[in-house]
Amino acid sequence: MNLKKVLTWVVVAFVVFYVIQEPNASADIVRGAGEALGEAASSLAEFVGSLV
Repeated sequence: MNLKKVLTWVVVAFVVFYVIQEPNASADIVRGAGEALGEAASSLAEFVGSLV
């Protein structure tokens, strides 16, 4: 079996285990990532708007 496949499955298994064991912490991580992406998109939109 390919090492890349094994590592991928280990990471997936860890993520699933973490989500099951710590759902509130997992939700906080996803929420934080979403907020960061939203802020980045807002900043990019502001930058493009200032060019026009």
